Amino acid sequence: MPLYLTDDQIMLKDMVGPMLGEEGPRHLRRLRDGHDAAGWSRELWARFGEMGLAGVLVPETAGGSGLGHVEAGIVLEAIGRNLTPSPFLATAVAGVTVLAAADDAVRGRWLPDVVTGSATIGIAVDEGAKHRPAAIALRAERSGNGFRLTGSKTFVVQGGTADLLIVAARTAGAAGEEAGITLFAVPRASEGLDVESVRLADSGMAARLAFDGVAVDADAVIGEVDGGWGLLSRMLDAGRAGAAAELVGVGGAALDLTVDYLKTRRQFGREIGTFQALQFRAAHLYSELEIARAATLKAQQMLDAEHADAPKWVAVAKAKAGQAATLAVQEGVQMHGGIGMTDEYDIGLYMKRDRVLQEWFGDAAFQADRLAVMNGF
Repeated sequence: MPLYLTDDQIMLKDMVGPMLGEEGPRHLRRLRDGHDAAGWSRELWARFGEMGLAGVLVPETAGGSGLGHVEAGIVLEAIGRNLTPSPFLATAVAGVTVLAAADDAVRGRWLPDVVTGSATIGIAVDEGAKHRPAAIALRAERSGNGFRLTGSKTFVVQGGTADLLIVAARTAGAAGEEAGITLFAVPRASEGLDVESVRLADSGMAARLAFDGVAVDADAVIGEVDGGWGLLSRMLDAGRAGAAAELVGVGGAALDLTVDYLKTRRQFGREIGTFQALQFRAAHLYSELEIARAATLKAQQMLDAEHADAPKWVAVAKAKAGQAATLAVQEGVQMHGGIGMTDEYDIGLYMKRDRVLQEWFGDAAFQADRLAVMNGF
């Protein structure tokens, strides 16, 4: 698989980049400073629907664009570059991936609204401070023709405004086991579900969810009862590849901001970008981001090809993109000097977004450990 975009993919990039770049980080600042309760713009999400972006992974037979993870990554890199607050990753990538395995009733209820940009999805998997999907303890116990969910979830990004929640629950076994997990489609408005919204470091919103015997019928089950680990892994890998693409965008924009600053900031009578030590650091950062971009594109291509080694490439991409983006924002703040620590300059906003994306779907250490396990270590 060649590690470059096709002509059609370049056309998509040329369309999405300018659209999201019209406001860039100003969009995030406006929502943050206005203490917006949602943390993202419904008008922009509706525009995503109008342009066919919200349904990028939805088959054409279901009203979507019928594209792949490479195209979703193009959109996410633009989102990262512009710090665009959007439910795209959770909804159009992770959520749609798992909905593909739902029954006709669930797909028919939610996919059309996702495609048009009138509904969003929250991913409710994590229950602790770190991403550990096998540690799921929230219980789903049989009740009549359905189940009752009891337990809690945390770090559900945009979960407070999501119309639908994809909930990973334990129907058998114990926390730490991969067997015994089942996925459920749970409307956020369900009785017995308490939602506490919290603001994240990057000014986005997440939620803590408390399930107090939330009743769902058998149609809410996605995939097989007790056998949801494989489907959960596919959903998480889609999210990880998407997060890697967004991290590449975050790191790339941080590099561009820093290079522009090096070209204009003067010290000792000359631009600081003429100092060889800073040139070396900028060149190193550029090379790291290019490696991350290549690894991410490879992972997306492997997902689209449904290759058996796709999970390994996804782990590599998420880890490398996270490391490169962290290097970009840290070097950016340092090379900006003291002013880089102020809110006036956008570089600090990129550092905050990097911090959140690092944790979502597993940080670099989690991915490295996962890759080692898959390789038999």
